[in-house]
Amino acid sequence: MIQYALKCEHGHSFDSWFQSAEAFDTLRKAGHVTCIHCGSTNVEKAIMAPRVTTARKKADAPNLPAPAPETAPMAMETDPKMQELLQKMKSHVEANSDYVGEKFADEARAMHLGDAPERSIYGEASLQESKALMEDGVPVMPLPFRPTRKSN
Repeated sequence: MIQYALKCEHGHSFDSWFQSAEAFDTLRKAGHVTCIHCGSTNVEKAIMAPRVTTARKKADAPNLPAPAPETAPMAMETDPKMQELLQKMKSHVEANSDYVGEKFADEARAMHLGDAPERSIYGEASLQESKALMEDGVPVMPLPFRPTRKSN
């Protein structure tokens, strides 16, 4: 896993984790990397300082500051504007995609291999299934919400 500092065309800064540098490039080219603030798909890596700590120097490593409030996970949960954007995203995904439930990994792989017609899908996959899809170059991304069908 690798964490990148990212910046959109509108100057919004945020960070995100990716399976690998190749996974980031694949997801970005497919338009699956979007700004958490405005939804722009024109996102680039920002300049960042690496956090490298060797085993010998781990005890001497400085305490790093907590993430800025705008990038902290709680910011999305408490910001009314973010809640509204997430709800719009959820409504769009559910209205324009097929829900495939726990068959998500199988369906995504079949579409990638050309064994099933391409279409927008969403569903559930385990962390292991998700990693395997990303390693195989299947363009997938986690959604920041639970499907309505699963929130009962």
